[in-house]
Amino acid sequence: MTDATVMDVSTDTRKSGRFLYVASVVFLCAWVIVPIYFLLVNTLSSPETVNSFPKSFVPEFDFGSLAFFAGFAGMLTALKNSIIVALMTMIMSIIIGAPAGYALSRFDFPGKGLFRLLILLTRAFPLPLLALPLAVMFIQTGLDDTTFGLALVHTTLAIPFAVLITFSLFSGIPIELEEAAWTLGCTRLTAFTKVVLPLILPGITASAIFAFVISWNEVFAAAVLTIENRTLTAFLLQNLDTSPLHLKFAGGFILVVPALIFIFAVRKYLFAMWGIANR
Repeated sequence: MTDATVMDVSTDTRKSGRFLYVASVVFLCAWVIVPIYFLLVNTLSSPETVNSFPKSFVPEFDFGSLAFFAGFAGMLTALKNSIIVALMTMIMSIIIGAPAGYALSRFDFPGKGLFRLLILLTRAFPLPLLALPLAVMFIQTGLDDTTFGLALVHTTLAIPFAVLITFSLFSGIPIELEEAAWTLGCTRLTAFTKVVLPLILPGITASAIFAFVISWNEVFAAAVLTIENRTLTAFLLQNLDTSPLHLKFAGGFILVVPALIFIFAVRKYLFAMWGIANR
């Protein structure tokens, strides 16, 4: 095989790899964007257009469905409850999960590997199996139908991911950086806050976003453990079961948009976790 032939084969291989990369990116973007776009189109279309065929690809900017939800009794309260529960879940999961991840990364103790496995296995228990004992315990302790009680349940769902994400983040920070700070007179706490924390802040923020999304999308515990203080997901599940199709689209849009806005607002920290943020 001549040198020219080898160069041609190498060039074709690079072109094929580049094409597969571009095609994969386009496919993944379409996978995420197209459903959201059609949700937007059907939300901003009249009931007649939503139920007609063929479907329209351009919104009519009919705000009737959204106006219906804006004036629907309990809608704004449910939205407020979802935001409160998600924020409390985000804060508590990081307060509990980050120190646990740091301990797993920096300290050696018997059963460390088993402990990490057990943390992950906590997600193996289906939530419906725990619904009845949780409901009984919450009623006995007065946490039933409260945003704080629901936030505790969501925190238990988010903690395993918070621990494992922060564990990997702390493991990527050389301990020599902390040791150098100790030699300069810093305590373990000040070395953590001044050296380690600024380096892993984007990753912790990404973990907090993950906890926020878990809480925002959770519906089973919210439907079982709350009655008056329902979150948006439980409220929509309760009221949209027999609703017309155009209202279901509008309800889905109202459920998706706040989470997207929140993620977009903190996207810099999410991207920075993988080192691709523009500084």
